[in-house]
Amino acid sequence: MATEMEELVSFLASPSPQITKAAVDIVRGLTGSAEGLQSLANYSNALLPALSRLLTLPKEVSEAAAEALVNLSQNSSLAEAMVQLGLVKTTMDVLYKPECVIAQLLVMLLVNLTQLDAGVASVLQTEDEKVRGLYVMKLVRSFCRTAHESDDDAFEHVGSILVNISKQREGRKLLLDPKRGLLKQIIRQFDSNSTLRKKGVSGTIRNCCFEAENELQNLLLVSEFLWPALLLPVAGNKIYNELDRSKMPLELGTALSIEREPVNDPEIRIQALEAIYLIILQDAGRRAFWSVNGPRIVQIGYEDEEDPKVMGAYEQLGSLVNICSISVVS
Repeated sequence: MATEMEELVSFLASPSPQITKAAVDIVRGLTGSAEGLQSLANYSNALLPALSRLLTLPKEVSEAAAEALVNLSQNSSLAEAMVQLGLVKTTMDVLYKPECVIAQLLVMLLVNLTQLDAGVASVLQTEDEKVRGLYVMKLVRSFCRTAHESDDDAFEHVGSILVNISKQREGRKLLLDPKRGLLKQIIRQFDSNSTLRKKGVSGTIRNCCFEAENELQNLLLVSEFLWPALLLPVAGNKIYNELDRSKMPLELGTALSIEREPVNDPEIRIQALEAIYLIILQDAGRRAFWSVNGPRIVQIGYEDEEDPKVMGAYEQLGSLVNICSISVVS
């Protein structure tokens, strides 16, 4: 005899829209608690495919199904099962249907699935050379085209997906590929007022800089956008004098000649400093840093900094800058 939970899951496939809606609403409610999640996890073999099929239905059903999947995907075992089920492909297919009304939830689901290596591989499409990188290109395009200053920013969480995929070398190589031009598009989103977008961009840049030894040229190809994204968050609050600005490229000097909004999130400042550190470990990166008057910017920024952890990142960078300046002179 079927248990109550088995019956509930079976109702998700009911031919009656009313019964399906009632069932998916109950499932969504259960995913909101640890106890409910555990109860549902025992029936994941039937539950996950059933919820996946509901993503294409009208909003009153698909929204509840998507919310349930987002909650369930916080459990790594269930997220692994979703990836094996092909939910990355299903999610991308639904996300790019013209009639999709649950984009934000689907992007959040991808954030959770890309916490796993298998989820990253699925998003990168590493097993199919013909379409490799297509999903990422679509997500970057949506990230850059959406009206990100509105309250309903459906694609702002794409920044977190980019951070996740750039933790793996395959992801970094894709983002740094100059033929695709993805990194340039991503960096330009640092101008957004959204802290979530800024954090996604800075985290992605930092991760890509772990490839500086082999990919420095491709990083510096976008230096016009890279240096402002890395240096402005750590430049402090002062208006820079004309002498300092004269040693900087126009895009930096202009920004530092006026009052500007501080980057209040310490994690973004730390990520920027760590990225700079990784770049200047390389000779060409060090020269590029000096050419934009980077040491002076870091010095002034450090004088304004109050957060102990960020100060530690400045000091780590500062020790390398001092060592490098000595080696250049000698």
